[in-house]
Amino acid sequence: MKITKKLTQIFLILILISHMLYAQDYQKIAQTGLQFLSVVSDAKAVAMAEAVTSINMGSSSLFFNPAAMAEMETFIDISGSSNKWIADINHYTFSMAINPDKGQYGVFGFSLQSVDYGDFIGTVKTSDFKGYADTEIFSLSALAVGFGYARRLSDKFSVGGQIRWVHQDLGESIVPRVPTADDTSHSRIANNEKSPLVFDFGTRFKTGIHSLVFAMSVRNFSTEIKYVDEPFQAPLVFNLGISMNMFDLIGEVPFDQKLYMSIDANHHQDKKEQLKFGFDYQVLNLLSLRSGYITGEDLNGLSFGLGITRYGFSFDYSYTPFDLFDKVQRLTGRVSF
Repeated sequence: MKITKKLTQIFLILILISHMLYAQDYQKIAQTGLQFLSVVSDAKAVAMAEAVTSINMGSSSLFFNPAAMAEMETFIDISGSSNKWIADINHYTFSMAINPDKGQYGVFGFSLQSVDYGDFIGTVKTSDFKGYADTEIFSLSALAVGFGYARRLSDKFSVGGQIRWVHQDLGESIVPRVPTADDTSHSRIANNEKSPLVFDFGTRFKTGIHSLVFAMSVRNFSTEIKYVDEPFQAPLVFNLGISMNMFDLIGEVPFDQKLYMSIDANHHQDKKEQLKFGFDYQVLNLLSLRSGYITGEDLNGLSFGLGITRYGFSFDYSYTPFDLFDKVQRLTGRVSF
């Protein structure tokens, strides 16, 4: 009973502190780019409102907290996700992690994130009545390739990191310029293509109190990037997470079932702080029913999903209402052996 009371107090204190942080009137403090890095495609994570900083996601942990990858028990874990985003934009992710010699040398991971924006019709400003003229059809592209590593430093504490090569091509644009004696033109063509390096790292700590886990991660750390004359950084975010199987507080349950509750507190560089609440109800290690809620989101605060796991294969689905836009659905397939 004392442990149960202590756990309850810990959860209440963390929720209170997070609420106090969120309640302050934070304002946007920086401009960021490479926003495709902020779009989550993993169906399990989205169904839990992305509150998975402290959750073991296998190779998919590379997209949330690389340290959690150290908890892999299988030799290899592979996942792939498809995300039909708003405005007919398609996001895809792939991850793979290898755990040689049962983690003695750590866990090595590879991640891939790509975006299909579709085709666009180019235009140029003109001085006639129409005001513009069509140019050629062009395409945009975005890609991130990462290599990560995670290791248990003890039976309770894990660390991990990832370095990603990020490439974004937004095509060419015509921008105004001040004429000079050598060049009297009033505009120039700018090539909007950048390939910076982005870093992620995190930690994960098992408290030893039932299944209670604390975790921290820093995502999308980069140097300053510039398109034309506008400097910006990648969408940096600091995450603090806590999770636990809530049935640990009850004791024995009628059959094999778990109810994981996870809470993430996020500090973003380009928007207000957020709290994320995720729930994952698992039955017989076969079926998972999930839901989550994100504070401070105008369009997509709620999320729902389910998962089926059998013989090392998993299939996850998530559904997110998106208010003014159409609903967003995500699919993820996983295999571990």
